[in-house]
Amino acid sequence: MQKTFWTATFSACCCLWAAIGAADDSYRAQMKGLDEQVQEIKSDVLSIDAELRRLEERLLYPSNTHVALFVALAKGETMRLDSVQIQLDGKLVAHYIYSYKELEALQKGGVQRIYTGNIPTGAHQLEVSVMGKLDGGRDYARSDSFTLDKGVEPKLVGITVAGGEAIQVGDW
Repeated sequence: MQKTFWTATFSACCCLWAAIGAADDSYRAQMKGLDEQVQEIKSDVLSIDAELRRLEERLLYPSNTHVALFVALAKGETMRLDSVQIQLDGKLVAHYIYSYKELEALQKGGVQRIYTGNIPTGAHQLEVSVMGKLDGGRDYARSDSFTLDKGVEPKLVGITVAGGEAIQVGDW
């Protein structure tokens, strides 16, 4: 009788252990399924976020009023650019002081978007003021005025700074 009791107990334990293992496998499968669903939802949210950013940019900067100003140093220019100040139609729209790393990037051919905004179509006054130091250590300060003609299309304007020459402005 005792042998039958132990055999029954052992059989019951084995069945219980098998049931726990099966439940554990089922739990793992459920967790894997949930993880895949979370990844799909995350991908969807990122996609929606990107679309919302595009829509926001279209609403904030409609193509018929959009203007963007970029600053670059002339090719091979070694002057130290300290700051740039930009006025559009008499209003200060950008003032930037450059760090060493930013200046280094500009000297290697980099371009900085200094202003993005909206202006109506037509002629506009752009005034650019630049301060820095030339190779010999002389101070450099220059201000030039330009006329921008804004059409219906977005306007991209490049401002090129050269130490000994005038500031150049042109469409990009």
